[in-house]
Amino acid sequence: MNHIRNFCIIAHIDHGKSTLADRLLEYTHTIKVTEGQMLDDMDLERERGITIKSHAIQMEYEYGGEKYVLNLIDTPGHVDFSYEVSRSIAACEGALLVVDATQGVQAQTISNLYMAIDNDLEIIPVINKIDMPNAMPEEVADEIIDLLGCKREEIILASGKTGEGVEDILNAVVERIPHPTGDENAPLQALIFDSVFNSYRGIIAYFKIVNGVMRPGEKVRFINTKKEYMAEEIGVLKMDMIPRKELRTGDVGYIVSGIKNAVEVKVGDTITTVANPSDCAIEGFEEVKPMVFAGVYPIETEDYENLRTSLEKLQLNDASLSFQHESSAALGFGFRCGFLGLLHMEIVQERLDREFNMNVITTVPNVSYMVYDKHGNAQEVHNPSSMPDPTLIEHVEEPYIHATVITTSTYIGPIMTLCLGKRGELVKQEFIAGNRVEIQFLMPLGEIVIDFYDKLKSISRGYASFDYHSAGFRPSKLVKLDILLNGESVDALSTLTHVDNAVTLGRRMCERLKDLLPRQQFDIAIQAAIGGKIIARETVKQVRKDVLAKCYGGDVSRKRKLLEKQKAGKKRMKQIGNVQVPQKAFLAVLKLDE
Repeated sequence: MNHIRNFCIIAHIDHGKSTLADRLLEYTHTIKVTEGQMLDDMDLERERGITIKSHAIQMEYEYGGEKYVLNLIDTPGHVDFSYEVSRSIAACEGALLVVDATQGVQAQTISNLYMAIDNDLEIIPVINKIDMPNAMPEEVADEIIDLLGCKREEIILASGKTGEGVEDILNAVVERIPHPTGDENAPLQALIFDSVFNSYRGIIAYFKIVNGVMRPGEKVRFINTKKEYMAEEIGVLKMDMIPRKELRTGDVGYIVSGIKNAVEVKVGDTITTVANPSDCAIEGFEEVKPMVFAGVYPIETEDYENLRTSLEKLQLNDASLSFQHESSAALGFGFRCGFLGLLHMEIVQERLDREFNMNVITTVPNVSYMVYDKHGNAQEVHNPSSMPDPTLIEHVEEPYIHATVITTSTYIGPIMTLCLGKRGELVKQEFIAGNRVEIQFLMPLGEIVIDFYDKLKSISRGYASFDYHSAGFRPSKLVKLDILLNGESVDALSTLTHVDNAVTLGRRMCERLKDLLPRQQFDIAIQAAIGGKIIARETVKQVRKDVLAKCYGGDVSRKRKLLEKQKAGKKRMKQIGNVQVPQKAFLAVLKLDE
């Protein structure tokens, strides 16, 4: 146990942690690095250049004539995947805090750092990308010293590209990070921090042993779900899974026990043995709180069960995804899914398509609101269509967030305008170092879920970083905005919005839908309504056939007769005709400003 070190890499998005992980794997001769970001094994991660999943891998390193086992967990950097980071931190004793020498400390760096400090992790600060021509190692070191209160000589200068400083990092991991503590003779307690689905072997759980010893062939129990299984195979995680005869306290590994049902494995659960069980689960593992909700529906109704299975398998690999059944008049049966943010929602949609071949329609994303009726009863509403009648509502409360933006002083003006335009309230503004400034806002979550992050990046030319955490609920004047097509409400396009924004949003939605709906044989009236009041209208004109072409001359009454006949046909068609809303119309509502 004294020769084991468990550590993770935390950093803001795009600060080079996956490349640095490659160098560590190469230096310890764990694998031969054939291409960049070896731990990012998902196609999506390679294409977008971001880490979506945490990846655990074991390295062996010789230091001072003794062999050490280093378990590394590479984590994502984007704010939408912070739950992955919290799970990795729960399985470690130390963390490498990687900061880009060209960009300095960013918002997500601070957020992940506080998460690590809350878990009592030993922090090793690393300044990466020092080989870049525009690197500012001295200024960045000052920022880290202000943030951590460490000594300048404790900061390691490194480059993931050239491999400089990699040996110093490995030495620091062995010297500074404490070895796992635990009792090998105590009953087994192993914390599950991730799981994957394998179509041949069932569900494979990844864990860290906190106390005790695990051996294959033993009967194990999952404490929270109270299910019992046979440990068919256990082992450690390298690029492949390597079976072992036993895993001891402090080890990070995997267990194959032939579990078929996705619901039976919960991330954060504790594994113990049936022969010598532990009476309590490991504490301190928090439940995920979804921030953004959207309806996900199969395009073909018969794919409903397949979609359920796909979501369950995806939830194994991404515990921050939550879903429950719902039905819609326009879209049939589907699921109301909870996501951590808009990028998370986009990634889940992509993964459903690629990994499970599921083509889905996603409704307008929204957040959850607290609705209080006249009797003082509270009800949580995730979906505009489940809002009670406006006459029964006393008031509505919406979720607020504490938002932190770190940028250079050049962009303070435009960022202030953006945040205040989104109903934000300035809490404080302070300079960190040089011309870098930290601005804190109190903002409604509903205002940032759709396009806030993209706008922030474009107005600051990528120089602003953003992070947020929940700040509870506050009363707000919200109304339900309905979109009607030929007088029929399309519940998938309904949205809850602030009273001040309702009219402009209604107009913009109608105009956008007018461009996107295909023309029919009859007029389509697109209306935006609040309750019974219509606030905007557009009309998609009918496609007309020239019925007068065959009428060559003669009395005007002959022309009138043909036109009246056509008019009656159009009227009848409008009564029985239904309007098909293309999928791009649902998605276009998200991008109204483009």
